[in-house]
Parts: sequence; C-alpha cells; structure tokens
Amino acid sequence: MRRSLFLPVVVAGALFVSACGDDEADPVLDTAPLPTTPATEPLTTVADGTAPAGTAATSEPASSAPGDASAAAACAAAAGTVSDGVLTIATGEFAFPPYVLDDDPASKQGFEAAVAYAVAGQLGFADDQVEWVRTGFDEVIAPGAKDFDFNLQQYTITDERAEVVDFSEGYYSAPQAILGYTDSAAAGATTIDDLKGLKIGVQTNTTSLTYLEDVIQPDQEPLVYDTNVDAKAALDANQIDAIIADLPTALYITAVEIEGTAVFGQIEGSGTDEFGLLLAKDSPLTECVDLALQALKDSGELEAITEEWMAEYTEAPLISAS
Repeated sequence: MRRSLFLPVVVAGALFVSACGDDEADPVLDTAPLPTTPATEPLTTVADGTAPAGTAATSEPASSAPGDASAAAACAAAAGTVSDGVLTIATGEFAFPPYVLDDDPASKQGFEAAVAYAVAGQLGFADDQVEWVRTGFDEVIAPGAKDFDFNLQQYTITDERAEVVDFSEGYYSAPQAILGYTDSAAAGATTIDDLKGLKIGVQTNTTSLTYLEDVIQPDQEPLVYDTNVDAKAALDANQIDAIIADLPTALYITAVEIEGTAVFGQIEGSGTDEFGLLLAKDSPLTECVDLALQALKDSGELEAITEEWMAEYTEAPLISAS
C-alpha cells in the first residue's frame, strides 16, 4: 500500500511541504523545518586519486545519458568545485521518499538521488567522486559561502530566494493532483473532462485554486477551505468527491493527514512551482549545472527519471489534459 512508504516520515513531511510551495496556506503544511545543525562528516567516502586543483574528475561519468556531456564537463573543469576532484552535493538533514529512499542518497534510489547522480555524470564525475553533506532547509537560503556545490531538497525557485542564492534551471515542475477516498467518483478519472462533473474541494490562496477555476472549470462551484482539516471534514460528510492540490502536497496529505485517501492522478502539463538546484550566489558552477540539466532533458534521461519516481513509484498516473 503506497501510504506505508510515507507514514514513517511525518516530521520530514513538514520539511518537504515547506520546500515545495510558498502559496500553500494550510498552517499544518506550512510548518517551518526544525532547527538543525549541518553534518560535518560526508555520507560517502571519496575514492583515492583526485583531479588537479580546480578541475573536475576525468573518470567515466555515472550517467548513462546518450547526450553529449562534454560541454557540461568542460565547464565544470574550468569552474572548479568546493573540494578538488570531488562534487559535493547537499540534501536535507532527513531525506525521504519519493525523493530519497531509506534516507540514503548515495544509493541513487529516489527521484532527487537519481537526478543528482545524473547531473554529476554530465559534469564529469563518477559515482565514487560524489560526496554528500546534510543541511537544514532554511539555513542555506542566506547570503554567503556554501560547503556544497549544489543542494537539492525540493527548493522552489522564487525571485526572493534568487536574490541571495543561485538556482539552476528547473528539474521538476510540480503538477496539480487529484486525491480522495479510494471509493471516490474521482478514482477512475483519466482526463480533465472526467473531473468537470465532480464536486472538488481546494485550499484557499493556492495555485491549485487558480488552476481549478481557470483550467478545469468544473460544472459545480468548487468548495474552498482554509485548511486541509476542513477539506477532510467535507470529504467525510460527502460534501465533495475529491481535493485538488499540487502533487507534493497531495502525497503528504494522503500519507500523513487523511487516512484512507489516495492520489488518483497528476494532471498532465499542469506544473506551476518549479524545483531548482540551489548554489551559492554567482557560483561559476551554475552555468555548468544548467548545461548538464539541458543535456539530460535533450537525451530524455530526466523525463525517464521523473516518470520512474514521480509517477510509477508514487502510483500517481497522468490524467490527460485533453
């Protein structure tokens, strides 16, 4: 049962949702990350034999992408990294599914773990030349030097954050998703047209409300709630058939907040908030990471990683936009 994959990470879920949407008004979901102290020891051991100072390693890249990695690798060699011959990647104090499995990013299992190693490969680093460190969420969104080359823990790209840190181009755009009790009329929805006749609830002041009103345009006026607790009460009372929320929030709701619910699907092409790799402000590596991500997009590898971990693993199939 999918819920069992997420229930052990209630505290981490709060971190997760605070990462992925500044517009979500639910006070439960907007809980700030707990104060933490960055780890001082890496999670993996770097292989013996490093590249000369200021250069990237020349071993075979970990990525199997058919795209040409030479541009990104040459860029990284010129830019240098925080530790010679090593690519240092940061993630959260606790990393959780579907982004990292078993809190072990070095396993490459999970969406962001897989993305990290794919980017590393494009930059010219082999698996054993990747070193992981841990950080809190808020502490790195501040001016100053970083002890990592890039950080990924569901950082939504915003203009305010971009004033003090760099972001790569987006590697994931969080789509809207439909959730409800497993016997809901929404359970078999495969297209937006299937959603129009449903009674849909939504949280106020969210991109989900805008999407529901402007794109789905349901036959019945949507019911708007201040919190997900109110939406749950509406589900219990059969006042609504389903709730719409961005996929990361929907996964959290079904795993932690409303027992007996499931995500029925994510709507194709409905992405709003974009996740980006976070780097130090004006990092010379930002351009290189963008080149790496573009190569992964061009080759289809990023799409395959996204499908594996954000659709198949989460059991949230695509709902067609047409």
